[in-house]
Amino acid sequence: MTITSGGVDVRTLAGALADRVDGEVRFDDGSRAAYATDASNYRQVPIGVVVPRTVEAGVEAIAVCREFGAPLLSRGGGTSLAGQCTNHGVVIDWSKYCDRVVSLDVDARVAVVEPGIVLDDLNAVLAPHGLQFGPKPATHSHCTLGGMIGNNSCGSSAQAYGKTDDNVRRLEVLTYEGDRFWAGPTSTEEFERIQRAGGRVAELYTALRDLAEEDGDLIRERYPRIPRRVSGYNLDALLPEAGFDVAKALVGSESTLVTVLHAELDLVPVPAARTFLVLGFPSIEDAADAAPTIAEHGPLTIEGLDSVLVDDQKTKRQNVEALHLLPEGGGWLVCEFGGDSKEESDAKAQRTVAALRERDVVPDDRAFDDPAHQKEILEVREAGLGATAWIPGRPDTWEGWEDAAVPPERLGAYLRDFGALLDEFGYENVSRYGHFGHGCVHCRIPFDLVTEEGIAHYRAFIGRGAELVARYGGSLSGEHGDGQSRAALFPVMFGDEVVRLFERFKALFDPLDRMNPGKLVRPYLPTENLRLGAGYGPKVDVELHFSYPKDRGRFDRAALRCVGVGNCRSHSGNVMCPSFRATNEEEHSTRGRSRLLFEMLEGQYRESPIEDGWRSTEVRDALDLCLSCKGCKTDCPVNVDMATYKAEFLSHHYAGRLRPAAHYTMGWLPVWARLASVAPTLVNRLARVPGVSRAAKRLGGVEPDRPVPRFAPQRFTDWFAARPPAPPAPLGDVMIWPDTFTDNFHPSIGRAAVAVLEDAGYRVVLPPGHLCCGLTWISTGQLATASRMLAHTAAALAAALGDGVPLVGLEPSCLAVFRSDAPELLPDDANVAAVAERATSFAELLLRTPEWSPPHVGGSAVVQPHCHQHAVGGFGADQALLDAAGVETTTVEGCCGLAGNFGFEAGHLDVSAAAAEHALLPAIRSAGADARVIADGFSCRTQVEQLGGTAGLTETSRPLHLAEVLALRLGARRGVPARVDRPGRVAERVPAVAVERALASDRVRQRS
Repeated sequence: MTITSGGVDVRTLAGALADRVDGEVRFDDGSRAAYATDASNYRQVPIGVVVPRTVEAGVEAIAVCREFGAPLLSRGGGTSLAGQCTNHGVVIDWSKYCDRVVSLDVDARVAVVEPGIVLDDLNAVLAPHGLQFGPKPATHSHCTLGGMIGNNSCGSSAQAYGKTDDNVRRLEVLTYEGDRFWAGPTSTEEFERIQRAGGRVAELYTALRDLAEEDGDLIRERYPRIPRRVSGYNLDALLPEAGFDVAKALVGSESTLVTVLHAELDLVPVPAARTFLVLGFPSIEDAADAAPTIAEHGPLTIEGLDSVLVDDQKTKRQNVEALHLLPEGGGWLVCEFGGDSKEESDAKAQRTVAALRERDVVPDDRAFDDPAHQKEILEVREAGLGATAWIPGRPDTWEGWEDAAVPPERLGAYLRDFGALLDEFGYENVSRYGHFGHGCVHCRIPFDLVTEEGIAHYRAFIGRGAELVARYGGSLSGEHGDGQSRAALFPVMFGDEVVRLFERFKALFDPLDRMNPGKLVRPYLPTENLRLGAGYGPKVDVELHFSYPKDRGRFDRAALRCVGVGNCRSHSGNVMCPSFRATNEEEHSTRGRSRLLFEMLEGQYRESPIEDGWRSTEVRDALDLCLSCKGCKTDCPVNVDMATYKAEFLSHHYAGRLRPAAHYTMGWLPVWARLASVAPTLVNRLARVPGVSRAAKRLGGVEPDRPVPRFAPQRFTDWFAARPPAPPAPLGDVMIWPDTFTDNFHPSIGRAAVAVLEDAGYRVVLPPGHLCCGLTWISTGQLATASRMLAHTAAALAAALGDGVPLVGLEPSCLAVFRSDAPELLPDDANVAAVAERATSFAELLLRTPEWSPPHVGGSAVVQPHCHQHAVGGFGADQALLDAAGVETTTVEGCCGLAGNFGFEAGHLDVSAAAAEHALLPAIRSAGADARVIADGFSCRTQVEQLGGTAGLTETSRPLHLAEVLALRLGARRGVPARVDRPGRVAERVPAVAVERALASDRVRQRS
């Protein structure tokens, strides 16, 4: 029987929770590992995790924990930077199911929500009514309202709308001891009503009133009057002049007092018009000095960013286009002004510029009306946390002193003193950015958190930093909360008497200290529970296949790369992370998988839930639903490349062991396709004999409801070999890479590419012999085989390409191998480097072809970029060609869900279909039954063909490659018919009933 250090009978607790709670009760090692840390420097492995399906189920979970005396904490998006979302207790994750808008009163501008609702999802519900929830942290796409309430979150828009506590009207809360009530402003009449009702709540309110009356003067004296005082409990909300507001007093308590069950929120109108202004100053200190002048003109936001942040993004090639939009300077303020009309918002901006021109330091100002440019510049600021982490050639940076706030009018002076303090401690290249209108500064600092000396240096620095903030009348935290990073420093800011008030306040709500113990009150020291800590040093005990050039060749650094910002938990924009969007599961997010890989390496040298290293079934199961889409390689702010990590893990996990059947069927697809080319018609017929087909699929690890793609009657390479030799062309030779998918399944794409390239003035050639890029071996983790194959292929291609011949990839995933995977697998192979340099996409080559323009195609199309195209090659050239061809495009953001072998593997249909339902299939439905669909990727086209029926796509509407779209119009331009149509009928479709069954599975939960 397992017993925690607190004496809790874990096995019996888990059983009771499973019996009594309507939800998912997870005490398995994989779940505990995934929730062992947040976005902070701290790590505490939880007892277990409960994911309630309803608020009432969460109430029951707390009742069970109370009976066992188990500590607990509530968790939202898990992006906390101070350690408040990690503890040795039962974690209640509200974000998967408890995310409803319970009620909405548009006229009163009030909404009641459950704690797990994501801010962007709430605002999407409010948008048709012209309303929004005011505070908007940078994590708005994935932070939950419960988490915002726990941390008293702010964001850039707090300049106009205040912190979360300024926008919370009432809270329904539950104490650990079982008292459930609605809290809010407490009038004399309300207080008397509570007293008449009697019981524990009446006693609590009496004690709270006594605290405010007895120590009100101390609270008034010691609490700084600044816009961003987030540190400490909100005892000032209990003062009579604040309306004795118990709800506001509980906001920002970081799950140490109560559990929030529902929140009644005040809403604000969305401005009808906005004006966007960027100001460039000589330095970030000069920018800070100007912020109070701007604040006088009622802006929505005043965001500061310095040259270090800009340089970091240049180094990492993030937001490159947006950086060119910034005016001259070494520090910038990004300001938004709102109004009922554009004239009103413009006038505010113009008055601001005029006022700034009266100052000694006059900024370079630039206004932006293009919403795309505005979005790009905001992303420069919102990318701060990720952009300042893992800078090539620099020491690693960490949180720990990243969000102090001072009076805005003193911010410039504070930044000068803070810069001097950084210099004194030898911390260089520290970016300082943040919410300058409210005096709040963000930064990541290169603390040494792996040696005794470095940790002592860190502790001394934050002590001095606290003294500096206190001298300026500021707050240790201006947004991210205190957690473990700052709570031990409370005496410096508040004094010992107020700290004792915090202890008294905590005891009123949680006398047994079971709510997130060790955080805020009687806190752990900032140097305890460090995720790294002195002696950190995991050893990778296998010979790696990939070179990990951005991580100094070390897999442990790759596993540590995730900073926990949680962009992979978003449900909108970009590609990352399709499996999280399908399941809403932490373990199936890029962040969750990173946590498990970290714990896998931890288990080699200290206690961890993951003890069996590369043989771990928990890590294998978490990676099983990774689609290897590579979306995270681009979309993750620190460029986690989970597809590569998955391939590396699988190679060692199955070393010397029998692999899953799918690894031998789909992993070796190029071999089977070559054999099938001997008699493709016979193979196609056998694959469609009902009994034979299902038996073969089960034996091969293939999803029974997935039709097997048909082999073409004639391969592209055979067609090309039968052509008469082409004469030399004006622009010379180009070599088309005849990938397995184009060659064997969709040869019409190859024929179309030949037609277009010849029209552009090239002579097309093919590589010699039978070569393969090894993609399917890479995706299934058969890396030794893939490396041998790539070395052979690269040698043959390098010789055949000669001087200056481009290698044109038609299949984005194969092109990504040449450009990314191959150089990382074989970094010292000169042939691989040469091929990578020559590899180009069809669109990229055409776009740089002189004196050629695409034929006019016209019409509209739904375009599904391949995920590897998004992550490695980019889609810009394709979009430019489509624009030049006159095609009006709706470009899908998100993965198609098939993702190579993933969607064909048994047990993956539910996640595959749910990923398609995220963006692809809805876009097709909106376009109509006869929509033109363009997709360069074989997986994307196959997914559309097989699931398109559920989107109403007709049998005749086949998805086309860009080459086919252009080639079909070449005939019209030349006045001759074009013969590039794909042979045979459209692929078979997954039965609609199978899709419905998959989408209704327990693992998949479609968000409304």
